[in-house]
Amino acid sequence: MKKILFLPLLSMPSGHHQVAEALIHSINRTTNGITTNKVDLLSYSHPVLEKLITAFYLKWIKVSPKTYKWAYNNFGYSKSTTYSLQWYERLFLKNMEQLIQREQPDVIVATHGFPSFLVSRLKQKRMIDVPLINVYTDFFINNVWGRDGVDYHFVPSEHIRTSLIEDSGVTAEKIVVTGIPINGKFNRVSRQFEQKQIHHILLAGGSCGLGNMVDLLRQIDHSAKHFHFSVLCGNNVRMYEELTNWKKPYITPLQYLSSRDEMNDLYENVDAIVTKPGGVTVSEALHKKLPIFAIAGLPGQEEINLSYLQSESLVYKLDLNMSISSQIIEKLTNKQEWNEHQQRIEGYVQTCQFASEKLLTVIKAINNKKVDKVG
Repeated sequence: MKKILFLPLLSMPSGHHQVAEALIHSINRTTNGITTNKVDLLSYSHPVLEKLITAFYLKWIKVSPKTYKWAYNNFGYSKSTTYSLQWYERLFLKNMEQLIQREQPDVIVATHGFPSFLVSRLKQKRMIDVPLINVYTDFFINNVWGRDGVDYHFVPSEHIRTSLIEDSGVTAEKIVVTGIPINGKFNRVSRQFEQKQIHHILLAGGSCGLGNMVDLLRQIDHSAKHFHFSVLCGNNVRMYEELTNWKKPYITPLQYLSSRDEMNDLYENVDAIVTKPGGVTVSEALHKKLPIFAIAGLPGQEEINLSYLQSESLVYKLDLNMSISSQIIEKLTNKQEWNEHQQRIEGYVQTCQFASEKLLTVIKAINNKKVDKVG
């Protein structure tokens, strides 16, 4: 019985957990002889500290996004990152070693840069010899992620594949373009252009309900006759209650949906999505061939995601200083533009291989103790 250990970070709902859970679901559904476990190192080693860090992180983003952006750019997305991680190594390297000794995994899958860094350091120091796979959850790679000692990289795009080869010296055989892994219940679909009187739009603010969805809905109120909105409020009870109290017939507020079947049905019944540029939500929407209208993301990683997605013309960025409804209607009612956008989405999706299948291929190659080309 082989064992895969998945390492996200923090216990709050996030793309790092969703990606790990998507891979676990696919493996458990299709494969015998493999066990899986998902562990957050901080919850395992310092549960009180983990709760404090999570609360601080959410508060920091909401209260002072500019300082968070500065910190992210200077300590997570700069060439000096290695030095700033020394304190993290001193605090948590021993805990990571103990966790791996307890779990005794045959393969480690990191879905966040911090655990990837720690496992990489343990391998560099020859303290462990467990195959490590990085599975990236954004459309870029920050400098926290481990490079040395990483056996395979599951990357979101050909652009990242090229960057790893040219900038980090990773051999091509160790890189697989999978896109950002999503749950297998989000089956790929084909969409046809339709002229509609009312467009069903999904508004997604992330699992924590962050974002300025309420303000956006207030701005769009005068054009409500063109739309029906389903609004994912996540765990933001205050937002859900406020929208419910509005009692607007064209707004359907929804609390956090844990069922992937429900989310898949929702994706298939809407005409477009308005969302922050989080890696997992955007990847799900791309696989469902939804036109994506992006609003300003969280400072740091989501801003970088948005820059990449715009450069590839995979999303439309909404200008909040202009009529939101006009921007959406313009794209959804222009048949030529709509078809060209669908072609761009299809082009991206076609480059992505199924991550769970490639993970099993990698495990087989590792078990056979040979370096197979899995890309």
